Amino acid sequence: MIVVLIVVFLLCLFLRFPIAFSLGLACLAYLLVAGIPLIVLPMKMYAGIDVFVLLSIPGFILAGNLMNYGGLTEKIIDFCNHLLGHIRGGLSLANIGSSMLFAGISGTAVSDTASIGAVLIPAMKKEGYDPGFSCAVTASSSTVGPIIPPSVPMIIAATLSGLSVGKLFLAGAMPGLLLGVGMMAVAYYMASARRYPKHPRSSSSQIWKSFTQTFWALLMIAIILFGIIGGVFTPTEASVVAVLYAVAVGMFVYRKLSWKSIPGIIVNSMKTSASLMVLIGFANLFGWILLIERLPQEIAGGILDFSQNKYVVLLLINILLIFVGTFMETVAALLVLFPILLKVAIAVDVDPIHFAVIAVLNLIIGLTTPPVGVCLFVASSIGKVSMTEVSKSSLPFLTVSMIVLTLVTLFPEISLFLPGMFSN
Repeated sequence: MIVVLIVVFLLCLFLRFPIAFSLGLACLAYLLVAGIPLIVLPMKMYAGIDVFVLLSIPGFILAGNLMNYGGLTEKIIDFCNHLLGHIRGGLSLANIGSSMLFAGISGTAVSDTASIGAVLIPAMKKEGYDPGFSCAVTASSSTVGPIIPPSVPMIIAATLSGLSVGKLFLAGAMPGLLLGVGMMAVAYYMASARRYPKHPRSSSSQIWKSFTQTFWALLMIAIILFGIIGGVFTPTEASVVAVLYAVAVGMFVYRKLSWKSIPGIIVNSMKTSASLMVLIGFANLFGWILLIERLPQEIAGGILDFSQNKYVVLLLINILLIFVGTFMETVAALLVLFPILLKVAIAVDVDPIHFAVIAVLNLIIGLTTPPVGVCLFVASSIGKVSMTEVSKSSLPFLTVSMIVLTLVTLFPEISLFLPGMFSN
């Protein structure tokens, strides 16, 4: 009967159903064929979302939307332009730098691509950058978002594994910085080779003025991160603090947020949060079915029968996750596969925090991997460029992501150094 589940799920994906509906319809088909009472469906869905730490996700989504509408994106872009604009291809470097800073507020790659891309892709095209390159650098750099804290996928991983959210946030910081710096190096090399434009160097006073305006956005990240790590508040409480802070900064500092705009922002955030919670609920039911069919045990046994060498096992898991990440949205893939593969990783003595970073990193690479990389689609639609052109231009950045993934896999200290330092 497991065949019914898998076939219906793949068929729905092929027909381009939303991933949540694909999971739900596959589960419904299985329950009907297996003769299991349908009351199981709402019970397992509710059990999947009845987790305290998941309350933080709507809060962080709302905070990110409030800061975005409140003028944060423009301030970050302006600051990065002042800081990097004088370098050859400075606008592409500012694009990546903006993604690194904005990542800590949005926590999701797609919102990063849409928000920053709407401003910078047209600006880069106007200044003479190739349209494909403009879209590729925007989409690729946005994948830093789910790694640098606060990160929605990291919260999901913590929920599934019982790990500390604060430690997972710290574990993603250095890999995220490696990704950003590596992409900057590639962008600079390509910009120099193609003789892309550069701006006059900004004065120290201009840089300082821009930094003071961006400071309030950066302070929000520090409050969230160090508040959680220092035990001042839980991740859920941190999301509430972030919302209140975002309202205060958007209304009284940047003065671009009004009381009239807040209801619309709340509704948009509710839609995003609701769709994510439905996805989590269906994924929990899907995982329960896999469990009663003993598929996780068979997958784990198959991998361990093939090899019990830690690095061989991690290589197989990396290949699987990159493949899955190409066809499935990050959170959905994480919900279905992470609990299964975590057991395999622990069996070969891989630290669970280290493995969580590896899993998230693998899946976000899928966001910029053809044929269905979501961020590539978003960027190509903004830049009005074909997917083929964007995909070709993104290959150098995809190579950087693969190199960082290899380094993080082979050297656990990259992800474990900060969590170990703060836990001592």
